[in-house]
Amino acid sequence: MTRSDAVPNVDVQRDFDEFYAAAFPVLRSQLFAYLGDRAEAQDVVQEAFCRAFSKWKTISTYQDPFAWVRRVAWNLATSRFRRRRTALNFLRGQREEHMEGPSPDRIALVAALAKIPAQLRKAVVLHYIGELTVAEIAAQEDVAEGTVKSWLSRGRAALGEQLAERKGGRNNV
Repeated sequence: MTRSDAVPNVDVQRDFDEFYAAAFPVLRSQLFAYLGDRAEAQDVVQEAFCRAFSKWKTISTYQDPFAWVRRVAWNLATSRFRRRRTALNFLRGQREEHMEGPSPDRIALVAALAKIPAQLRKAVVLHYIGELTVAEIAAQEDVAEGTVKSWLSRGRAALGEQLAERKGGRNNV
């Protein structure tokens, strides 16, 4: 690779800069009207100009370089428009699920779980929420089943204390 290949010719760069300054606002406004989103229109036009810049020595010799950039920009915009329409059609076909927030009991449970030691919390969650057996937890944690049973017993006791404190605190208010 020669130095002239690696560094763009100053005249070529200046020629492209002038072309860009004149054509960019025109294309951006056209595509904004088409897409309805100024940022997306700007992205599409920028992409078209990036593609033009990489081939500018050839494109600048065309009878109408603006027509080439405009065609590329419109093709990109049409592709984005189609992708967006496809996504919207898919989303419209989805069943809307309404999920209620967590119940007060669930909030209390999560708060109580956060206050017990991590190992006990992990055992309780895996067993009662994750529905793993004592043997499965023992295998996962690489401990004896008796250890898991101890964690579960201590975890239930600690959880019970936390929930009782929380309930007692509410009644005192």
